[in-house]
Amino acid sequence: MAKVTVTLDADLVIEVMLLSGAKNPQDAVELIVRDYLARGRRTEARTGGVEDPNRVREAEPPRQAG
Repeated sequence: MAKVTVTLDADLVIEVMLLSGAKNPQDAVELIVRDYLARGRRTEARTGGVEDPNRVREAEPPRQAG
């Protein structure tokens, strides 16, 4: 797998390490990114994909009988 180097604010990395419980910055950022991607997949599974036409269509008001 290819590796990418990213420069981040030290305070941000420390906060991420505390929240994730990781012992080093690399693991902390990787955990957060993986969690973000998994959350996006779960949201898409519940709401439908981008190509789903019903996803962006406004709901029609209920029709009255009679």
